[in-house]
Amino acid sequence: MPFPDIGTDLFSFDIGGVTFALRWYALAYIFGILIGWRICSSAISRPALWTSAGPPLDRTQIEDLLTWIIIGVIAGGRLGFVLFYQPAYYLANPLEILMVWQGGMSFHGGFAGVVIAALLFCLRQNASLLSTGDLLALATPPGLFLGRLANFTNNELWGRPTDVPWAVIFPGEVAQACPGVSGLCARHPSQLYEAVLEGLILGILLIYLAWGRGWLKMPGALAGVFLTGYGLARSFVEMFRQPDQQFVTADNPIGHALHFGEWGLTMGQLLSMPMALVGLALIVFARRERGRTAPPRRAAM
Repeated sequence: MPFPDIGTDLFSFDIGGVTFALRWYALAYIFGILIGWRICSSAISRPALWTSAGPPLDRTQIEDLLTWIIIGVIAGGRLGFVLFYQPAYYLANPLEILMVWQGGMSFHGGFAGVVIAALLFCLRQNASLLSTGDLLALATPPGLFLGRLANFTNNELWGRPTDVPWAVIFPGEVAQACPGVSGLCARHPSQLYEAVLEGLILGILLIYLAWGRGWLKMPGALAGVFLTGYGLARSFVEMFRQPDQQFVTADNPIGHALHFGEWGLTMGQLLSMPMALVGLALIVFARRERGRTAPPRRAAM
């Protein structure tokens, strides 16, 4: 399929030689945060979803936490990209670390930034970290969904060459540099795979568990589902994504960050698989705590 080239900007204009633009990627962040805030507000307004202690935060605290999260996402996402993917380049060009408008953000770095921001906020507010983590788990998938769509429209993070019927012909010299492929090179739209798995499906599952199965009564359980779901989804899609160029060598064409012969893990898998393990541990812990604190059932007469 041809690439639907709608550009990187919704609109742009020049004033005095300076270009002002509203980019799809910025819109993804803005609307992702707003939708996440609305989901959190809806969840805390329903006391029946929570334990007898009630929701961990009120509306005012949710709005205050939003500022902390934005700082954590931007700072963590940028530093994560610098440290995980191009440390040598930014060590030689440290001033470019601040140039976030040039692109280069890491989900795993942004996630670490959010965790640190949420931890500090909960300590200041004396709020439950696990229940706040459940709220953030509910809020995150819409941003992931929109962010991956923005990756697609920005013609970045595309997949490996393939001949599947839904393959996309991404434009540009780099995207068309496919060894062994004659003519136009079509690739997996791996951004859309991630949008569906990490954003849509995971988001629907979390909302179902929160509203339909009462999982907010088990602090930490939804955070565990998010970590597990994202870790598994990202690790799976990494098999279709174009490898990070800085890891590609003659004896490592797949771009494994950790490899032994032909076997290895990409950087995305290396960072995501521990998330899945931590998530499973959180689910087990939350369910055990729920069973330990639940009142005993009365015997049937």
